[in-house]
Amino acid sequence: MQRKPESARSHRTRTAVAALTAVVVLPLGALAGCDSSDSGGKRAQAHRNGPSAPAPTWDRSPRSVAAVGDSITRGFDACSVLADCPKVSWATGSDAQVHSLVSRLGVKKSWNDARTGARMADVPAQIGAAAAHRPQLVTIMAGANDACRDSVSHMTPVDEFRTSFETALKRLATALPKSEVYVSSVPDLKRLWSQGRGNPLGKQIWKLGICSSMLRDADAMNPAAVKRRDAVRERVVAYNAVLKDVCASDEHCRYDGGEVFGFRFTGAQLSPWDWFHPGKDGQERLAEIAYRNVTAARPPA
Repeated sequence: MQRKPESARSHRTRTAVAALTAVVVLPLGALAGCDSSDSGGKRAQAHRNGPSAPAPTWDRSPRSVAAVGDSITRGFDACSVLADCPKVSWATGSDAQVHSLVSRLGVKKSWNDARTGARMADVPAQIGAAAAHRPQLVTIMAGANDACRDSVSHMTPVDEFRTSFETALKRLATALPKSEVYVSSVPDLKRLWSQGRGNPLGKQIWKLGICSSMLRDADAMNPAAVKRRDAVRERVVAYNAVLKDVCASDEHCRYDGGEVFGFRFTGAQLSPWDWFHPGKDGQERLAEIAYRNVTAARPPA
């Protein structure tokens, strides 16, 4: 994207870069999550009872929503540099421009229990906090930080990712057997790299440590760099396969069918402070996808 001289956006960008160089980028890791040996609660038992049990009806107009996940759901870097901005969250935000999921649903009670830097291992604990509100719908968007590590070798193994996600759903099933779950796919991190790398200042910011497994040496196209980025994308694809598979085993869970992963983000949807996280426009796109899937008569294929 070309920068216009003397523009307000250019001034804000220079200010953001100066601020970023004066601080350490927030770590993408987070507190370790809790494990659970629970069998899955009443709704998992109902699912095991087989086809004789009546299929539950998906509530397309829940009256309360709790959101869990990572920095995307917290609106990180969408309003100002290195800061959460939950008011623009795709899930629970109040910003009129974003028109979040809860706004589109007309929900009056909502809670945002996501945390910047969280990985899937943190989601079970977040589910515990969300369950205390007794929401009718819980949204989950997590997994980007499992792939966004300092190196490919440090990405969360797929089996560990699965265990954490299964534990999260079991914990919710035990606490709130009738609450529904909407699960977003993990975004295509390689797509975000391909869009953000066109901004010279964005690439300088990436050097400070944002998603190094994907964004390090943004212009390098040698075989090693290409292989590294492909490995990150393949891991995200594997995470999404887990989300789809595990969600399908829970009768109150609805996966987005890979819509967020498949969405073709452009620079217009990225944060002007890091050229990676969704900006307000990106948050609005996520809200549109969520609302369409939550209110659909049938789940995505």
